[in-house]
Amino acid sequence: CPHCSGSRSSKTFKPKKNIPEGSHQYELLKHAEATLGSGNLRQAVLLPEGEDLNEWIAVNTVDFFNQINMLYGTITEFCTESSCPVMSAGPRYEYHWADGTNIKKPIKCSAPKYIDYLMTWVQDQLDDETLFPSKIGVPFPKNFMSVAKTILKRLFRVYAHIYHQHFDSVMRLQEEAHLNTSFKHFIFFVQEFNLIDRRELAPLHELIEKLGSKDR
Repeated sequence: CPHCSGSRSSKTFKPKKNIPEGSHQYELLKHAEATLGSGNLRQAVLLPEGEDLNEWIAVNTVDFFNQINMLYGTITEFCTESSCPVMSAGPRYEYHWADGTNIKKPIKCSAPKYIDYLMTWVQDQLDDETLFPSKIGVPFPKNFMSVAKTILKRLFRVYAHIYHQHFDSVMRLQEEAHLNTSFKHFIFFVQEFNLIDRRELAPLHELIEKLGSKDR
């Protein structure tokens, strides 16, 4: 519908999720940024000594959400109902949306719609204090790891769609170095803690191999 297309790009671009300043998670985020600055991404993803794994995964998941949100935000005008009527990552991979609560049976929808569902869903998880506690001393729930894995698995699909369907736009905008660094950081992170099944990573398998071999 014509009135959707105008508002859509601003809708899909979610507000940045801020980690409260002065909190321990904020310190962790600063640590992550400092080690990233050194350029050694394998080193940067390692769990800092004495830190809680859940907390480290939480901080990084929020950070990846913000990064992907920003990267997708730069190309929303090229990702439309007509350019991307299905959510795909190349001809062999197509994603259908279901979140298990509002939409139980997977539905086929356009990429912008899918990514809007996906980013809204992730944002709701990140804003849920019972899943992502921001207060010191509030424990992470027992199912935290499985929630984090689902979030990261879904965020990967946005990278996969951008690489397969919109890389030419990324190049024209001269964003490829930014995209590659962000994706490499993401991949090293999920590999370090074994967070995404190899099968799920298949759409970008060659790229992942290439990024990894440069860094061994």
